[in-house]
Amino acid sequence: MDDARAEPHSPRAMKTYRRYTPTQAFLLPPSPSDWLPEDHLAYFLLDVVGELDLSAITAHYERELRGYPPHHPRMMVALLLYAYCVGVPSSRQIEKKTHEDVAFRVLAANSA
Repeated sequence: MDDARAEPHSPRAMKTYRRYTPTQAFLLPPSPSDWLPEDHLAYFLLDVVGELDLSAITAHYERELRGYPPHHPRMMVALLLYAYCVGVPSSRQIEKKTHEDVAFRVLAANSA
C-alpha cells in the first residue's frame, strides 16, 4: 500500500502537514499592512511620524540635486524610532532587519 494513501488509523498512516511550498509565488503582491496586527507599535510610529514636521530635513534634500534619490525622510525617521524602541541601535542591523523582520519591512514599505 502506498504510504500517502494509508488508512488513517493504520500503523503506516502518514502525518498530515500544513501546506509548505516556500518557492510558491504569490498570485498578487501581498500587502505589508496584512503582515502585522492592527495595534502593532510600527503602525503607531507611522502615525506619529506622519504628524512630525520634517521640513528642515526635506528642505536640505530639495536643494541637493546630485546623486541617487534618497529614501523618504519619514521612512528613515520611522525606522530609527522603531529600531531604538526594540533595541536595534546599529544602522547595519537596521538595514539587515529591513530584509528579515516583518515590522521593519512594513515601516520601509517593503522597499529598502
